[in-house]
Amino acid sequence: MSRIGRMPIAIPAGVTVDVAENNKVTVKGPKGELTRVLPSEMEIKVEGAEVQVSRPNDLKKMKSLHGLTRTLINNMVVGVTEGYVKKLEVNGVGYKAAKAGKKLTLSLGYSHPVEMEDPEGIETSVEQQGSATVILVKGIDKEKVGQFAAEIRDKRRPEPYKGKGIKYADEVIRRKVGKTGKK
Repeated sequence: MSRIGRMPIAIPAGVTVDVAENNKVTVKGPKGELTRVLPSEMEIKVEGAEVQVSRPNDLKKMKSLHGLTRTLINNMVVGVTEGYVKKLEVNGVGYKAAKAGKKLTLSLGYSHPVEMEDPEGIETSVEQQGSATVILVKGIDKEKVGQFAAEIRDKRRPEPYKGKGIKYADEVIRRKVGKTGKK
């Protein structure tokens, strides 16, 4: 069996998990509510304070869906209890980020400022930490948080010579040596 798939998901206090027809799973918690339709082949059972996922047979597709289904439910449970945060750093001379209402304004060396609207269920905030500006993307849906953080990073990816651009806080940029003059 899938090592991840057969692990039970503990349901913390204050969280309810409902499984409707066609494996529509609804997780309610202190931070909000998440709903997702999971693969109909998987069998999802709520037993006491645990959720158990089992698969019908050992086909390759079922094995891969088994671990995925369990992880998606676990991410929903973690999301409604703790939430998810992605940290982005803006590095570079003149590169700035500002927040006004639900609008994130980025000055990234283009001829115009880049404006981004916070999507539904996602909240961004801007902080100064030393010379770098830090953008925090928060939300309860792991997929949406990661997607919006990736969209912000795509506006100006970090370059390998000076490291200018928007990078994840835990990302390591492989630096290159610049040009050298003739002797």
